[in-house]
Amino acid sequence: MENVKFNAEYITLGQLLKMTNIISSGGMAKWYLGENIVYVNGEPEQRRGKKLYDGDVVNIPDAGKFKLSADESGQSDVY
Repeated sequence: MENVKFNAEYITLGQLLKMTNIISSGGMAKWYLGENIVYVNGEPEQRRGKKLYDGDVVNIPDAGKFKLSADESGQSDVY
């Protein structure tokens, strides 16, 4: 499981897909979620605007499992 740190109250599912290089642009999020099943905390999710918070776990089959954590240092990156 990879940790994804972000420096905001939340990020959207579309932002996560871009941050983890699963998609190359934000515009691809709607298409990707329409073609692939993504799980947020064990529940299937297709909304690119779904808010993800500190502690959420996102499972993207064939791409990986990601745990989100708020980073108070001001950095936003994938670790």
